[in-house]
Amino acid sequence: MSDGVAFVRGAYVPIAEAAIPITDWGFLRSDATYDVVTVWDGAFFRLDAHMERFMVSCERFRLDPGLTPAQIEDVLAECVRRSGLRSSYVEMIVTRGQPPWGSRDPRQAVNRFYAFAVPFVWIANEAQRERGLHVKVSAVQRIPASSVDPRAKNYHWNDLTMGLLGALDEGADSVVLSDAHGNVVEGPGFNIFCVKDGALVTPKEGVLEGVSRRTVIEIARSLGLPVALRALPADELRSADEAFLTSSGGGVLPVTRVDDRALGDGRPGPVTQRLLKTYWDWHRDPVYSKPIDYGQA
Repeated sequence: MSDGVAFVRGAYVPIAEAAIPITDWGFLRSDATYDVVTVWDGAFFRLDAHMERFMVSCERFRLDPGLTPAQIEDVLAECVRRSGLRSSYVEMIVTRGQPPWGSRDPRQAVNRFYAFAVPFVWIANEAQRERGLHVKVSAVQRIPASSVDPRAKNYHWNDLTMGLLGALDEGADSVVLSDAHGNVVEGPGFNIFCVKDGALVTPKEGVLEGVSRRTVIEIARSLGLPVALRALPADELRSADEAFLTSSGGGVLPVTRVDDRALGDGRPGPVTQRLLKTYWDWHRDPVYSKPIDYGQA
């Protein structure tokens, strides 16, 4: 079970045996919502915030997990307990399921809840975290919020995937997409911040309101750093002193190059490093962590 454990149709199974029906609209139509919470040193980090967002996402997409938040927390903890993982990436999912054959009415589908715990996932490797990421601003536009609400976590990732493929082909590490007005919004699985003269800016509209993003905003304010939530033009990002990504898959990840421009002196900046250190310090704060009872795992 150390490779991971999944909860599928009421049973706990090794991650390699986890599957959903091929006719589930979650697979056929990306008709699902999900959330990811991490476990670090045997404790969930900000589980309450992730659970709150997950339930809001379910409501926005008219999906019913069929379990209460407390029951979902028990399932997530059991996946981790059975795996024995002390650092883990834990995902909860609700799919549309399948309506009766011949029906295209999503109201007739029986929604399905799934969950799994696997070893902690970093979205940047150790070398990238040390030197800072090279990010491209893509010409691919993010799906507008009027079409798919980005505040509800979803699998509508084709725009992100195509943008990422283009960035990787050009030698970058990752990509950030923009909106129709030339403002950067978000990338595949992360929010973006820039720093200019000690002040932080992060996009306000057209983004998933990430829990790591929220954490960094709270950290910055606790440290007395100004934070602005507003439109972030691509050129402003390119000319920033510092930039970084926020994601559950790594917390605070330095960016040292945007397109073909080095930021600052080309190394992770002092504000980024201060936020990064505090982010991991908060993992040891009982206000934000919930220990897992591993029992006889």
